[in-house]
Amino acid sequence: MRALRAFHRAASAAFFMACALLAAGCVSNAPTPHGSVQGAEFGGQELLQSEGNRLAGTAMQANLQSLLLLADKLYRRNPVQWRKTAASREAALLAIRQAVMQEADEAAGQEPPEQESASAIAWPALQGRRDVAALALALSPDFTGDRVAAFVIACADTLITAHGGQRQFHYLSGPDPQHIYNAARNMEIALWILNTRRDSAGRPLLLANEAGPAGRNLSFEREFGKIIGRLDLVAAHLTERHRRAAISFLQGMAAAPLLTFLPVR
Repeated sequence: MRALRAFHRAASAAFFMACALLAAGCVSNAPTPHGSVQGAEFGGQELLQSEGNRLAGTAMQANLQSLLLLADKLYRRNPVQWRKTAASREAALLAIRQAVMQEADEAAGQEPPEQESASAIAWPALQGRRDVAALALALSPDFTGDRVAAFVIACADTLITAHGGQRQFHYLSGPDPQHIYNAARNMEIALWILNTRRDSAGRPLLLANEAGPAGRNLSFEREFGKIIGRLDLVAAHLTERHRRAAISFLQGMAAAPLLTFLPVR
């Protein structure tokens, strides 16, 4: 009984020490005139996640938010697009958000299907196509639907599919770094097509970046660059993690003979 009480005291001390170290690690003297970095609140599922899992999940949410921001920017420059499907720009953005973030399922108290992606809410204009096939349709010169919505939802579906159809990851469900790397290249290709391809009337598919005598607006390019950069970082981190795991295993095998207990009698 005495040993049990001692264990509880030691565990409590270790817990409070960990909390103190965590709080100390969060203290920063850096100036914050333009805002401060924000972290997610602790959740029980984090106990089943590695550092790589957390990085991939955080980057996924940031990329989806970037796509929603791009939808807003594109609708502002291309109001004719939201008028094809909605009564207002806000209503069109809400529909995209529900499709990309699966907020309709969450609001109804339902868990989104694990293997469904950004098109969990049906988007008829994509004709049932997924990921890169949907992206090709959205960037087709002959596409007549809401191109902003189709493009953003296809991009989101491509990213989620590259992550194994999931938005959060655990020890046994980590994404394939090569698929994420390929998704980054697909985003580069999609951006290039959007900047260079013309529709049947010779007009840009969508008005996005602007560079001319009246001024320069490259915010679209910068936001897309953030998405590509995050994808490349996650792919590189996961690849390095796998490589270091193999190296650590070989190091352990090489050091095993040196760690053999020696006779003492």
